[in-house]
Order: sequence, then structure tokens, then C-alpha cells
Amino acid sequence: MSRALLTILGVALAFSVSAQQPEPQDAEPSSEASAGPTESESPIALIGSDYENGIKLLQNRFRIDHNVKEVTMVFFREYGSAPVVLVRPDGSKIFQSQVEGEDIFWFDSDTYDMISIKNPVPGPWQAVGQIVEGSRVMVLSDIALHAEPLPPILFSGEILKQTAYLTNGDKPIDYSQFRDVVELTIDLVSTNNPNYDNFGADDQQIATFEDNGRGMDEAPLDGVFTGQFNLNVPAGEWQPIFRVSTPMFTREQVDPPLRLYPNPVKIDVELDGGGNDYHKLLIDVDRELVDINTLLVDGKVRYPNADVRNFSLTELGGDVREYLIIAYDYGIFRVKMTAYGKTVNGRDFILDVPEFTFLVAEPELPEPEVAESAAENNVDEVIPEPPVMAEEEGMDDDDLMMWLIIVNGSIVGVGLLGAVVVILLKRRKRKGSAQPAKAKADAKAAAKPAEAAKPGFLGGLLGKFKKPKE
Repeated sequence: MSRALLTILGVALAFSVSAQQPEPQDAEPSSEASAGPTESESPIALIGSDYENGIKLLQNRFRIDHNVKEVTMVFFREYGSAPVVLVRPDGSKIFQSQVEGEDIFWFDSDTYDMISIKNPVPGPWQAVGQIVEGSRVMVLSDIALHAEPLPPILFSGEILKQTAYLTNGDKPIDYSQFRDVVELTIDLVSTNNPNYDNFGADDQQIATFEDNGRGMDEAPLDGVFTGQFNLNVPAGEWQPIFRVSTPMFTREQVDPPLRLYPNPVKIDVELDGGGNDYHKLLIDVDRELVDINTLLVDGKVRYPNADVRNFSLTELGGDVREYLIIAYDYGIFRVKMTAYGKTVNGRDFILDVPEFTFLVAEPELPEPEVAESAAENNVDEVIPEPPVMAEEEGMDDDDLMMWLIIVNGSIVGVGLLGAVVVILLKRRKRKGSAQPAKAKADAKAAAKPAEAAKPGFLGGLLGKFKKPKE
């Protein structure tokens, strides 16, 4: 919870007594136990100067009287140093590693130790650790967070700044290092009123108070804590709870319920309201809650093609704010804005307006010219209806797939059958042309038998030279 603190030692003492206790009184340095308080003395005696929420320590000592039932101490030390060691009046020591959690509760961080002891030993105590001169001890009697009441008119989505300060015994705490021990928050708890939208909604933490000079905090360590509210919660009836938390205890302050109103900014659009090339954006407010004469707008338009154009409307007046959006594309347009103005009771506000979207549809194609001419001539022309798809007839996916397979298979089968027929016809044609040629050759051979018996050229030549037999 804490970060780099200055090397400062503080002791926070929380106690309860049965009788009413007066303001703490000074005590002179002494190493001996007190003989007991008188009626005008505080049950806790501090060694140091006057009471002012932080008292300089002498030799890091403080005194606890016998009437104290429980004491809570906070020791600040150098960053990263070892936890402190407490020394009782009898000289015995308490180490962080030896705490068992029955009568002593010890919380340590990088920069401080918070220790709670039940029934502490009366007398002078001492803290041993890396302590620097100028350290102080704090007497905490009643820590409270003081913040101005939340405004009566609050809007869902509003960004709000509010300041607060801490007191101890109704006196402001001027010890800046103490801010690292406490956590200051504001939560909203639904009243579960069924008449509002937040019925049954979860608790919402809307702000954490800081004194670090960041965000909306004006100056660091000035004792003024600043909270930045982000009311991004549903509208309805809520109960604010201011909470001061430490590792050892929590204090709460519950304020009366308040009404969180819906976002008062109203947005509309006129398609082609600025001519054929522009759409007109109209911005108005709930005038029962917001002064329209003070409304300022800062926003941006995201076009369907992802282009972004920023715009601002700064002219004041009672009219609805208008902005022309270039209509050069079709699709979804997105408008995001932040609104500035005053409520009807004069409070300034900053409002995060929810995103507004609108759709520009692509225009439909014109009807065919034939149909238009027939309509002009009052001719009843029968226009064929488009084929009914399988889904319109109620056919499911399985039947559609089966018919597609059958049709495609039929087409492939017809193609194969045609190819087979063509091949068979070609073969038959070739066979038919070959048979007449063979028959013609056979007839020619039968008509000339002698020619078939004639010897060949070589045989005739040899016959001329053959001698006749004697």
C-alpha cells in the first residue's frame, strides 16, 4: 500500500478506556514507570512537546499507562530496512518474527510497521530501528474523512472531482507521511429499490482519494486528498459510504441515499438531412436537469471505412446542436462524445456520453425498363417468378445434398454414356469399311486363277535355263 516514504518514524496509539478521557498532557523524560495517572492525566503519556497530532520523540521513547487495554502503533522507517524491534519497560524485546498473533498483531511493509498489542505492559517503551532525527509519534483518537456532500444532481457517466481531508480528534492531520498508511475510498451501495434500474446491482467503488499531485490532485503532500469520480454505473438510487482503511482497522461514514440520473444527452440523426452529401446529427439534453445554454460538445465520428473525424460544437444558445456528417459511404457510423455544461442548479459537469451508432443502408437497384414501360402502358405483363430454392420449400440440408449428388452423378453418367456410344460408332464404321475391301480382293483373285499359278519372276527366269529331260 505504501511506497518510498521519507525516513520518518511515527507511532499510532489507539486505545479504549471505560471512563471519559481528557486531552493528552506532556510528560517529562523518565526511564522509570509512572506511579499512576491522576484524574486530570491521560492514560497514555507521551514524551515530547505539546499535542499536535505529531509529537517529537526523545530517544524514540513513549510511555503507556496501566489503564490502556489495547495500543496500535505505526513505525515509519527507511525503505527496505528491517522491521523495528520493540523494547518493553522491563527490557524484554518483541521481534516481528516471534509474533504468534494471539495478543500481538504485526503488519510490516517496505516502509513501515503497524503493531497492535492487547494489554501492553505499563511504563516507558522504546522502538529500535533505522530511525532518523525529527521523527514523531502520533496519538490517534478518532480518525475521520471529511468530504463535501455529493451534489443532489448526479448523472450516470459523469466525471467528478471532489476533495477531502483527514482529521484526528476533530483536528486536521498535518503529518503528510500518514497518507501512506490509510486508504480513502467512496463506495456506492444499491438501496435495492425495485423502482430503479440499479435494483440488485453490486457495490461500486467510484473514487479513491490521493494526495500525490497526480490526476486531479493539485499539490502533493498538502493534506488535501482529491478523488476523481467515474460514475460509470447504472442509474438509480445509491447510498454513498466514505471509508478510511488501515491494515488494522476500518472506519466508515454512511451518507443519506442519493439519486443518480440517467445520461441526460439525447442524440438523433437525420439521414441526408444536410442534403444528398450529408447526414445531420442532432444533440439535445434533458432540459429539466441541464441548462442547454451552457452545453459544449467535443466528439469524433468513425466512418464505416474506419476513418475518424473529430469535431467540436462551441456555440452557445438554446437551440439543438447540429453537426453535418459527410455521407460518402454506406454502413455503420459511430459517434463518441464528451459533453460539458451546467446543471439547472448551476453546477459544472463533465459527462462521458455513451456511443451512438446509426446505419446507412445501400440503396436498392431500380426495376428493369421493360417492367416500367409495361406499367406505363397498363399492360398486365406476367413476370416469371424466380426459381424457388430448396430452403424456401422447406427442404433440409440432407435432402438438398442428396439431390445435388443425384443431379451431378446423372450429368457425369450421361457424359460417360455419350463417350462410349461415340467410341462404339467409330469402331463399327471402321469395321464396316474394311469388309467390302476384303470381299473385292477375294473376287478379283477368283477371276484370275491362272495368274495365281504363274511362277514368279525368279522362277520364270530359272525355267529358261532349265534343260529338257531326255
